[in-house]
Amino acid sequence: MRDKTIDYILRTTWMSIVKMYNEQAATQGSTMATGFALISIDPDNGTPSTALGPKMGMEATSLSRTLKMMEEKGLITRKRNPEDGRSVLIHLTEFGVEMRDFSKTVVKSFDHLVKTEIEPEKLKTFLEVAYKINDLVNTKNIFKTQALAEKQ
Repeated sequence: MRDKTIDYILRTTWMSIVKMYNEQAATQGSTMATGFALISIDPDNGTPSTALGPKMGMEATSLSRTLKMMEEKGLITRKRNPEDGRSVLIHLTEFGVEMRDFSKTVVKSFDHLVKTEIEPEKLKTFLEVAYKINDLVNTKNIFKTQALAEKQ
C-alpha cells in the first residue's frame, strides 16, 4: 500500500462500503441510495424535497429518480408543504418507516463493528484526518494553491 494515493484508498474503501450496503439492501429489494434517502427523511414531519439533495450530497437528477422509484415502491408520499405551497414535503409511508428502521439497523451494525474492531485512539485519529481532508476539499483551494506554487 506504500505507493497508493490517499484518494485511491478512500475511493476503494468507500466502494467496498457501498457494495456491502447494497448487498444488505438487496435482501429487502432495495438499494443503498434508497436506504440513505429513507434515513434522511424526518419520519415525523417529513422533509422538503429541496432539502434532501444537499443533505445527501446528491445531484437533483439522481435524487429525482430515487424519489420516483421510492414512491412507486410505496416507501414515500409527496404532499404540498402547508407553510409554502410552492414546495413539496416527502413523507414516509408505514412501509417506508419499516425500511428506514432496517436501514438504520444496517448502518448502526457497521458502525458498531468498526468501533469494536478499531482502537478508540486510532478511530479518533482517523476521524480527525477524515474531517481535515473534507475541509481541504471543501475550501476548493487545492489546485489554486498548486498553480500559484508552480508559477513561483
